Amino acid sequence: MNISKFVAPEIIFGRGSLSQLGESVIRIGASKVFLVSDAGVIKAGWVDQAVHYLHAAGLETEIFSSLTTNPKDCEVTEGARRYRESGCDGIVAVGGGSPTDVAKAIAILATNGGVLQDYEGINRISHPLPPMVIAPSTAGAGSEVSQFAIIVDTARKLKMSIISKSLVPDIAIVDPELVQTMDSKLAAATGIDAFTHGVESYVSLAATPLTDIHALKAINLASRNLRQAVSNRHDMEANTNMSMASLTAGLAFSNAILGATHAMTHQVDGLIDQHHGETNAAILPFVMEYNLSACPEKFRDIAEAMGENITGLSVMAAAERAVVAVRQLISDIGLAKGLGNLGLAAEFIPLLSENALKDACLVTNPRAASREDIEGIFRKCM
Repeated sequence: MNISKFVAPEIIFGRGSLSQLGESVIRIGASKVFLVSDAGVIKAGWVDQAVHYLHAAGLETEIFSSLTTNPKDCEVTEGARRYRESGCDGIVAVGGGSPTDVAKAIAILATNGGVLQDYEGINRISHPLPPMVIAPSTAGAGSEVSQFAIIVDTARKLKMSIISKSLVPDIAIVDPELVQTMDSKLAAATGIDAFTHGVESYVSLAATPLTDIHALKAINLASRNLRQAVSNRHDMEANTNMSMASLTAGLAFSNAILGATHAMTHQVDGLIDQHHGETNAAILPFVMEYNLSACPEKFRDIAEAMGENITGLSVMAAAERAVVAVRQLISDIGLAKGLGNLGLAAEFIPLLSENALKDACLVTNPRAASREDIEGIFRKCM
């Protein structure tokens, strides 16, 4: 008997849905909110809007924004200290993957204690977390619906993957209006992150019919809307479709996990502090090539979801069209750079490969990979 599990928060989707923030927080039982965000989101005015909705509902707020693009363990430690001292009883994140992951990690330390490294891996959280509401301001991370938190270990210079159903927020508010203040470069990087989530969750060893529906929808939406979303930041149809792509990809990877691309990008991002989406763009096509032989039928499906004409092609030829289409998409949105161009020195490849073998995302990659295999992929990505 095959049994599938699928976890997801309550989801509120649509333009203007941020207005539901105050009511949502009241429903999860909080009275004083620890609001996690970053400088860019504050500058864009979304934090002011969020605070307005929270105060209108009679809620107190404490703002924490001392975090960076690739959030670090020391930032989480400071946030947890601030949370405990503030007397807050609920957490809200308004922002991209960084504020969202920091909010989740703060929730862990605030109620479970210890250090963040104690929770690296799968299902190591033992005590309930504070109630959480997440409102993403980018269309990429999907963290607002996932059971992941990804945080940089500053001592080891790598990204830790913390995976637990406890990290699924109570409510996700996905308002496409928020993503329109991203610039084109950020729209490209976050969009390819969502696309990568779709691809990796679809071919994952833990994929199920429940996750496949969301993964293919994310691939389809991103491949058909990302170019327009990057070229015209005011196109709200493209922005809305990319918000949905990010959301559906998040639902897919939260339940199916990911693969070698993310196992590798986590190491690179922790070392050179590069934007996660740009690193994904450099690595994804080469991991797809590596994985083709393990599940060509699935890559054929990906090509079809991207709108490729695969009529009359063999399964493997159609699967290879998926890699070609992904390379073209990455080029069209301006992210076709190798890891060397992003600042990675080849001397670090052996260390990064060793660390990638320990990443939880590698477990569900459709094709087993040795250290030598990972090193070979890294060198192709340079």
